[in-house]
Amino acid sequence: TATKEGIKFGIWIEPEMVNPKSELYEKHPDWVLKLPNRPEDYYRNQLVLDLTNPQVQDFVYGVVDAQLSQGAAYLKWDCNRMITNAYSQHLGRDQSHLYVDYVRGLYRVLARVRQKYPHTPMMLCSGGGARADYGGLKYFTEFWPSDDTDALERVYIQWGFLNFFPSNTLASHVTNWNKGQTLKFRTDVAMMGKLGYDIEVSKMTPQELQFSQQAVQDYKRLSPVIWQGDLFKLRSPYEGNQVSLMYVADNQQKAVLYGYNLQTRFHETVLPVKLQGLDPARRYKLTEINLLPGQKSDLPAHGQTYSGDYLMKVGVRVSDGEAKALTSHILELAAE
Repeated sequence: TATKEGIKFGIWIEPEMVNPKSELYEKHPDWVLKLPNRPEDYYRNQLVLDLTNPQVQDFVYGVVDAQLSQGAAYLKWDCNRMITNAYSQHLGRDQSHLYVDYVRGLYRVLARVRQKYPHTPMMLCSGGGARADYGGLKYFTEFWPSDDTDALERVYIQWGFLNFFPSNTLASHVTNWNKGQTLKFRTDVAMMGKLGYDIEVSKMTPQELQFSQQAVQDYKRLSPVIWQGDLFKLRSPYEGNQVSLMYVADNQQKAVLYGYNLQTRFHETVLPVKLQGLDPARRYKLTEINLLPGQKSDLPAHGQTYSGDYLMKVGVRVSDGEAKALTSHILELAAE
């Protein structure tokens, strides 16, 4: 059905878990991590499969392979419960390396999946951002940093993750969490990382849909800069209400500048932000993107051309004269 509608089909799975009232558990109760002679400990009505066991590894791989071989173009691998009552019947008396062996077993499965499907985009998730690590990123294209998708909170969350992980691994989605924030603010925050939408498109207004379609087009056009460019953090959310960062292409031809106003004070003044990473000898034209349909930019720098030297020594304001709470602007810089 998805293919007929001209879209790709993705699937969200939890292949490390098993429901106790399932055919799998009835046939293989020994495939579950649980202490003998103790009550089973359910969380989310789930138990954890014993991935130290090669038979279980083969089974989990088979489940994932079946989905991808039937045409799934995207995979979200989730894990939403902790290991409790930890005991592996496969390991027997020596349980001293159970957790290590579990992770190694998981990685064996992932290595097989990635070997067969080297180009399939896959997101790693675990109760939010519990698996945001470089060990997992060896097999995945991105990870889910947090189940908190409130755009204000995401500024802090994504700012922190960008200290350790590249932007093209940071799944940043527009959602309906906190509808008091404008769609533009939520979109501008999501465009800091790897843009996605967890939203019912059918419930968007025509204006919201038009805005989002243009935002996606601009993001795809600028993604080489955002994903592969150098990141410069200009103003931290931990030091004030006005936040700014930018990505600069390796050849310094393009840059993307972000400005976010958080919980600003009454009539808080916007001060110029000094940019970084540009070629001081080049001249750059600044263009605001992500404007609502029919809206004109109110930024003094929009449409203007400045030298890289000026932008880095004097700077520009990434907002209008007053920093209004929960507003944002994104500027594209193009060398002339």
